[in-house]
Amino acid sequence: MKAFLDTSVLVPVFYGDHVHHAASLKVFTQFDRAEIACGAHSLVEVYSVLTRLPGKHRVSGEQAMLFIGNIRDRLTVVGLSPEEHFTMLQTNAERGIAGGAIYDALLAACAVKSGAATLYTWNVRHYGQLSPEVAGRVKTP
Repeated sequence: MKAFLDTSVLVPVFYGDHVHHAASLKVFTQFDRAEIACGAHSLVEVYSVLTRLPGKHRVSGEQAMLFIGNIRDRLTVVGLSPEEHFTMLQTNAERGIAGGAIYDALLAACAVKSGAATLYTWNVRHYGQLSPEVAGRVKTP
């Protein structure tokens, strides 16, 4: 697996006027499905973001599902088993990761599980506090 996309890269793919649209779309489309992945949790996050954005950017649940279908068609979706979830939580608790940063740790664990060489994100700083194994893979699109 060459690439793993976090939620911060996936959301701009669907908004042509988003500041990160072009770069996010480029990385979203440059790999074959066998070379690119995202975390199963990102599907839920994308749905949440798309259906709660303010004003003209908010979409219906039905529209959000169309976008999520595009993600599912183009990317390999990686999830953790219950045991892998527990291990991820335990490891990150020992590292002092707390609050919402655990969601980045969850996606990082999915990226490691996928074997992705690069974890693409617009939130580089968030991943920098995780393990060196993760931090060494992080890059913006």
